[in-house]
Amino acid sequence: MSNLNNKVALVTGASQGIGRSIAERLARHGAHVVLVALKDEHLERTYRELSKDVTVSKFGIDLTDDAALESMAEALLSEHASINILINNAGIGGPTAPVWEVSPPDWDRTLALNLRAPFLLSRALAPAMIRSGSGKIINISSIAGKMAYPLRTPYAASKWGLIGLTLTLAQELGPNNIQVNAICPGPTQTELIESVIHARAAATGTSFEYMSKEYVRATALKRMVQPEEVAGLVGYLCSDEAEVITGQAIDISAGYGFRIGD
Repeated sequence: MSNLNNKVALVTGASQGIGRSIAERLARHGAHVVLVALKDEHLERTYRELSKDVTVSKFGIDLTDDAALESMAEALLSEHASINILINNAGIGGPTAPVWEVSPPDWDRTLALNLRAPFLLSRALAPAMIRSGSGKIINISSIAGKMAYPLRTPYAASKWGLIGLTLTLAQELGPNNIQVNAICPGPTQTELIESVIHARAAATGTSFEYMSKEYVRATALKRMVQPEEVAGLVGYLCSDEAEVITGQAIDISAGYGFRIGD
């Protein structure tokens, strides 16, 4: 991976899980990384630990608050000529229930963070990328954005939508030398997948242990993805070696798919 010296990268959901791994990877390759997450102990700990070795700054905001998001974007662009790299990673699992039991507020909350926030950040930061003549936008979607995902309607809809946003932005921004891609992880060993598995086990009357094995069984490699493996793909897409890759939704899923039997 080429160095990212003098690049500014904004990573949402950067306080833990995949987002933290991405932030650390980009910072270790020279980028100034802006950690964006809810203002809580996870963000403070991540900032404290990473700032010992690499260049990072932080914004603690709720990305579903339009005014706070726009204010953050304005503050960053007043300090930096452009945000060179935007990683839209923040997301929530949303409810686990059949669609007729999903409440409209739960639907709205899931779509607001998983899809609306990436749209708003791309909208806010793209003009500066256009002026600078380059940029990278990477949206962390999911393998759930490419398949049916029963009991997870809001999450699946948001991740399908994020792929649509990615492909369309790639066409709109391509003439300005801006690459836009999506990454679609399968089950990844994070706090989020643990909460999802607990919820699915409860909804189906099974145990956490049984459901964990089912998620792994559905992969070709018979294991979960690790956050640092997703970060490695992000690092490559942010490098000069990936200048001609755009408009792609790339699986990193250990071969996850619907399977019957072992």
